[in-house]
Amino acid sequence: MKYENKKEEIKVSDEPKARELLRQAFENTYRWTKEFKGFSADLTVVDNGKSFSGNVTVQTPQEVNLSLPDEALQTWAQGQIGMMAVHRGPRQFEESDGRYVLTLGGDDHNPLGQLLLIHGDGLKSKYRIRNGQITQINRSMGPVRFTINVEDSLKTLNGKHLTTRYTVFYFNPQDHSIKQVESYTDHHAIIDTLYLPGKRRIIFVEGGEVKVKTMVFEGHRFLS
Repeated sequence: MKYENKKEEIKVSDEPKARELLRQAFENTYRWTKEFKGFSADLTVVDNGKSFSGNVTVQTPQEVNLSLPDEALQTWAQGQIGMMAVHRGPRQFEESDGRYVLTLGGDDHNPLGQLLLIHGDGLKSKYRIRNGQITQINRSMGPVRFTINVEDSLKTLNGKHLTTRYTVFYFNPQDHSIKQVESYTDHHAIIDTLYLPGKRRIIFVEGGEVKVKTMVFEGHRFLS
């Protein structure tokens, strides 16, 4: 379901300190190069113990093609891989969060870092930044509100940060109680200095049970 985010009336001015803080974190984050044309790979999805095999081709975040024998699982996997490509795709700060008005929140001594507010993106986004990395993302999409906590990352060969473990908390809009929790663990395949998806494990709750889905990428092939 799509939600249209209402246009926000901006009543604050951009703060240079906030802009520089987020710019540094943005530039410290690993992304694929503009020269990278994409990849294909053999794909195995394990849905709570049941295994399904197929293949995937990733050119851009909008061009993710895969084949799995289960239609619902294929739709789910396509969404997951598309978001991977979005986060790793090459882009400039000014094309991303740098388009908006940025301000700092008050110093609340939070262990996850400095609060930074993004005005005008229609998502009521708030980040926390510590040691040059984004450690928390908060957004609202219609009635859906969620928080992503980045728990671990690796440093790539070119000195950038790439997330390896994070948790997403979804909140009920009525009483702000937790509706769902998803725990993500990513392993990356290093091929010719590029970091490609290797394995993703997601632990979540469904029907009163804790379940696990896993995607495994093997036999990576570069597209030309």
